[in-house]
Amino acid sequence: DVQLVTMEAAAPHAEVAARPSGKVRWLVCGLLFLAVVLSYVDRQVLSVLKPTLQKAYGWTETGYGDVVFWFQAAYGLGYVAFGRIVDRIGARAGFAVAVTLWTIGHMAHALVRSTVGFAIARIPLALGESGTFPASLAAVTEWFPQRERALAIGLFNAGSNLGAIVAPLIVPAITL
Repeated sequence: DVQLVTMEAAAPHAEVAARPSGKVRWLVCGLLFLAVVLSYVDRQVLSVLKPTLQKAYGWTETGYGDVVFWFQAAYGLGYVAFGRIVDRIGARAGFAVAVTLWTIGHMAHALVRSTVGFAIARIPLALGESGTFPASLAAVTEWFPQRERALAIGLFNAGSNLGAIVAPLIVPAITL
């Protein structure tokens, strides 16, 4: 016997909506692209501003390495956690949780002056940013028919390259 499983039965807690036709899904893809660009600009800020921050806060190379290590550790763990979170609550709510954590991390940076403080502030930033890809992939699955998913994934994923390219160009100007 072949059993048909509806989307509602397969993922009872996930948001289920009819896949839109027309241009709305491409607007969603554009928003995912912009979120990924912003995520990668955020990831690059610390390395771009390293000399300025080292001078301002007296960071050592080891201290800077610790800040980067804790960000990467949290980012890696966040991928796994957000995969599960997005599976349970859906792409929209999962992205909202990710952006909330990401924003808390941003704001926490203004409160710290030491390498330990920066390492701690970067943990929620890393956790939130790590939710970008699981939530984006889930959103593409929800919004795009199968024949367009690879293109949509390629488009939003291109945001990581653009973010890495524009960060060194715009961050110093913004800092000045």
